[in-house]
Amino acid sequence: MLSRRKLTLGIAGAVGGGGLFRLIGGTTEAKTAAAVFPVTYSKEEWQRRLTPEQYYVLREHGTERAGSSPLDAEKRKGVFHCAGCDHALFSSETKYDSGTGWPSFYAPLDGAIGTSEDRSLFFVRTEVHCANCGGHLGHVFEDGPPPTGLRYCMNGVAMTFRPAEAV
Repeated sequence: MLSRRKLTLGIAGAVGGGGLFRLIGGTTEAKTAAAVFPVTYSKEEWQRRLTPEQYYVLREHGTERAGSSPLDAEKRKGVFHCAGCDHALFSSETKYDSGTGWPSFYAPLDGAIGTSEDRSLFFVRTEVHCANCGGHLGHVFEDGPPPTGLRYCMNGVAMTFRPAEAV
């Protein structure tokens, strides 16, 4: 049962980075944990490989605070990779400024991501995860620009960026 106090504390936690997400519905971790991915590690190994914030987002399906990632302002040409396994995810060619405070793209690279239904809040969303390690990246919404009309709203902490090499 969700008490008024827990809800108030959860809302306060959400401002700091996803506390409400955990409080209300848990995670979608079981969905991606049940799947088999090419890259797998134990919980302890993931914790050794990732920062606490990366672990929270990638492995516990958390959300970073809006506006906290320098990747939101990244404008160079290059490729965004999974911070968990270094799998290439998005080209800078599909990145755009959605005004949400999170890095946004209108299309992933072929075969880079997987999706699952996320019912952890009061509505259904489509979760986006790395096709290589299952790490939670963010969500996709149907309010993006042409040509796809999709907005892949990603957690910057779940990714790294490699600029294109100068020719």
